[in-house]
Amino acid sequence: MSNDDRFQKGAREYAAYLQTFEGRLRADLAFANLQAFLSPLQFNKPIHALDVGCGTGATALRLARCGCHVTALDSSQAMLDIGRRAAQEAGLASEVALRVGDASQLIELFSAESFDLVLCHNILEYVDDPATVLRGAARVLRDTPATLSIVVRSQAGEVLKAAIHAGDLAAAEANLDAEWGFESLYGGSVRLFTSQRLQEMLQAASLELIAERGIRVLADYLPSSISRDAEYERILDLERKLGRRPEFAAIARYTHYLARRMGTHAEELSTTEI
Repeated sequence: MSNDDRFQKGAREYAAYLQTFEGRLRADLAFANLQAFLSPLQFNKPIHALDVGCGTGATALRLARCGCHVTALDSSQAMLDIGRRAAQEAGLASEVALRVGDASQLIELFSAESFDLVLCHNILEYVDDPATVLRGAARVLRDTPATLSIVVRSQAGEVLKAAIHAGDLAAAEANLDAEWGFESLYGGSVRLFTSQRLQEMLQAASLELIAERGIRVLADYLPSSISRDAEYERILDLERKLGRRPEFAAIARYTHYLARRMGTHAEELSTTEI
């Protein structure tokens, strides 16, 4: 099954995943990191955001509730249909523009320097050429305090998952250098990233890293005696603290990177709060 087929036929499964403990926590942690950048971005005008590979539009709606004008882009019409219904039910249809399009064609789809905020959350794992997507994101991004937000699957996280969660030491050792992992939701391959590789790709796209955070450092390995529902807020708070510390962020299941265009000035934007 091609990547596109996965998302066309798996829209409902993805929407359901976002309601699980793992899906909800991943989304909440990424948005908590992102929120620290929304206030500096509000320089006396609305934020124009682009959500690349928006899926069912869950993050786009959260941004719209914060006052952003959001363009939500996805290659899956089935995903966008779910997003459109959600936007209408939330009374945010006028704030969220849903567009069918490929992440690799950002340069063709949008004018240069069109957005204050560009999201590439869990899309680089699936596209054929992540570097092309990053170059396109850099071109449509405005100057500082405009921000690019990226969430990707971590190679280190796959090692720990195999060893701790699955008890498979052979798989853990193999994952030390693995470029691809297994996608359990759709049943296929997913690209894995290291911090060094991602930063090299950012630099090649004339982007510079301004913050790096871990997402789901230990939540996937908690014992069953801890209630994911009753203790959710405590887990979320602990994960936020762990994700800010490099020694823990380095082994997270996902890594959140925030970047800006090279050569811009950072005085307006502080990353100390996230």
